[in-house]
Amino acid sequence: MSQPLADPLTVRVVTKHLRVICWLLTLTTHATSAGPPTVAPVQLQIESLGSILGNSQWDWWQARTAYIPGSKPMWLTTMSETGKGGSHDFHDIYQSVSHDHGKTWGPATRVPSLYRRQELDGYQVAPGDLWPRWHAATESILATGKTFNFRNGKTEDYLRERVSYAVMKRGESWGPLQFLALPKRDHAGYSIIAANGGCTQRHDLPNGDILLPIRYARNPKLRNYTSTITRCSFDGNKLNYKQHGTELNIPQGRGLYEPSLAVFKGNYYLTLRADHSAFVTRSNDGMNFGAIKEWEFDDGKPLGSYNTQQHWVTIGNGLFLIYTRRGANNDHIMRHRAPLFIGQVNPGTLQVIRETERILIEEDHATLGNSGICRISDTESWVTCGEGLLRLGKRKDQNNKVIFVKITTIPSQ
Repeated sequence: MSQPLADPLTVRVVTKHLRVICWLLTLTTHATSAGPPTVAPVQLQIESLGSILGNSQWDWWQARTAYIPGSKPMWLTTMSETGKGGSHDFHDIYQSVSHDHGKTWGPATRVPSLYRRQELDGYQVAPGDLWPRWHAATESILATGKTFNFRNGKTEDYLRERVSYAVMKRGESWGPLQFLALPKRDHAGYSIIAANGGCTQRHDLPNGDILLPIRYARNPKLRNYTSTITRCSFDGNKLNYKQHGTELNIPQGRGLYEPSLAVFKGNYYLTLRADHSAFVTRSNDGMNFGAIKEWEFDDGKPLGSYNTQQHWVTIGNGLFLIYTRRGANNDHIMRHRAPLFIGQVNPGTLQVIRETERILIEEDHATLGNSGICRISDTESWVTCGEGLLRLGKRKDQNNKVIFVKITTIPSQ
């Protein structure tokens, strides 16, 4: 027995629905095949500048540079006087100045207000991990960092660390070491303990406020760090806490620490050190960040950076990461902290584009993990890095160097 014919109206409705389904499938296929957003590579030119040589007694470590603009611009580098026998034997802060775009550097001179001092309770306190940067709104140099605290002058006590800073007015000397006052508890209700801003890359807002990345511990019995961004006001003399953003933490190892911040095309990017790896996250307001992800190349393989700092360079319409990593014929270097690389980042996928990776500073039997970025303009940035731990390699009896590299964009043909 034959089936009854379908109603014409029903046929038209079914046909219309099938066309819509086919159209949606076509869109899905195109979206899937399109893949992640592509990024135009920015061509860079890398040039070595002059260097500063350590001496037979001390290494210059944690070296970073500030650019002071003006009719007679100058470049000022701060350095920690560091004993050769251990990685945290920090003493006084020294500085060196260049007036010829980094070709030559003046003698390293001790900063009288930033010395390792004796406290009444028997502790010795040294400022360290400083990052100086020009603050345009107040026309002053603000160096942010931390304190190193040594019980009886010998045993380091990290629980006494504080967010430290110092200010230098144009044409004047450095002021005293000061400390950022923070709330007693974080958003989650945990104590804020041993906070510090050492080795962190900050961002200055147009109104003069500062976004300063810091880390802190929540439990005095567990050395595990949480990182966040503090928003602070700064009047050219005093840094005042206003608020802080997302609290980022992992339970593994020492958590997330030494965060560094950059702004690129209206978004904020934060890179974070961890013992076993390195992480990145993004925000549209500089305070509220999304979920972290481990750094990787654009082929999905791990970047291989771990247990050291990463920093940012924004130049020539590109976002770049400065890092060290495994897998560079560098198993003889402590924590694979050399050579020092630069690679362009895809802001959409938060991956380093492998084909853009270049060596900034070659491996020479010293660590290069403690670097700093000095942004000169949209087309020029410098990287400053003091060689470390020469005592562990073939250059055991040599003096270390502070190395300067200039990065500029290559104009389009």
